[in-house]
Amino acid sequence: MKPQNFEQKNLAIRRKFLTLKKAHPERLRARLNLSWSNWGFGIEPLADSARRLERHGIRFIELHGNRYGPDLGYDAAGARRVLGDHGLRVAGICGMFSADNDLSSPRGIIRQNAVDYIRRNLALGREAGAGYFLVVPGAVGRPRKSDDSEFHRSVETLRRVADAFAEAGLKAAVEPIRSAEVSFCHTVRDALDYIAAVAHPAVQHINGDVYHMQSEEAHIAEAVLLAGKRLTNLHLADSNRCALGEGALDLDTLIMALYLLGYNREGCYVTPEPLGPGGDPYPAMFGRPDPRRLDELVRKTAACWREREEAVRGLSAASAR
Repeated sequence: MKPQNFEQKNLAIRRKFLTLKKAHPERLRARLNLSWSNWGFGIEPLADSARRLERHGIRFIELHGNRYGPDLGYDAAGARRVLGDHGLRVAGICGMFSADNDLSSPRGIIRQNAVDYIRRNLALGREAGAGYFLVVPGAVGRPRKSDDSEFHRSVETLRRVADAFAEAGLKAAVEPIRSAEVSFCHTVRDALDYIAAVAHPAVQHINGDVYHMQSEEAHIAEAVLLAGKRLTNLHLADSNRCALGEGALDLDTLIMALYLLGYNREGCYVTPEPLGPGGDPYPAMFGRPDPRRLDELVRKTAACWREREEAVRGLSAASAR
């Protein structure tokens, strides 16, 4: 029986991976850097989150970009102290862009909110030792376009604050999000076009998300390869946006694609963000979580990721037939 199109693509990636493994085994020596995005933990104290991640062997964290105003958000020195006590380093800052701080808004006061929000959270990232700050070009939770100029307003607004990324030493990582949640910038190709339009050396990277990719891309692993060296963080959740291993996501082919990119290096992270099924997930960031549910979410996801990574690393040439 002839393989389906996605199976043919999977097989091509598998063959390339096995060729790499045979010719350059040293490129598989390092494991992929497993992080975790903590905004889905809601208003839980950072120390509780850090203990949970340490318990499950996770060494990096993507901090909630929660400096929504001058009197809100993490104290970086205190956060670093708490994280250091549990062997955690800050991978990046998860920028949260809603209708209140929409880079593409037709209202100038909202775009100014976005600029101010970015500046405050870049300061957090610099103080906390982060490597990237996640940027969403349009508001999450607003899937309908405001007008035909939102792309251009977003580009112009981000360009105004782009120098601040360079000054803070953080990469701007543009995240494509599914069309059920945002009005534009849905695919890796869209993110590349957006980056080209901003045309600034500090705005050159991509934050991928496999949950959004399964809705918008023809093939998740191919989209990862298209992002290439621009990819600096990849959010993970299974096909149902739950813990890894609870859905139908093809983790093995994804892991092969990441090794083909040389993604197992400093400054590149795979970051679970299993937020559960549904529409706009942003309300979860200020909810009271169930610690037992979160413990199980992290345990299952970390165990599944490590199991599949080891299985992929152990593949033999016979598996490419």
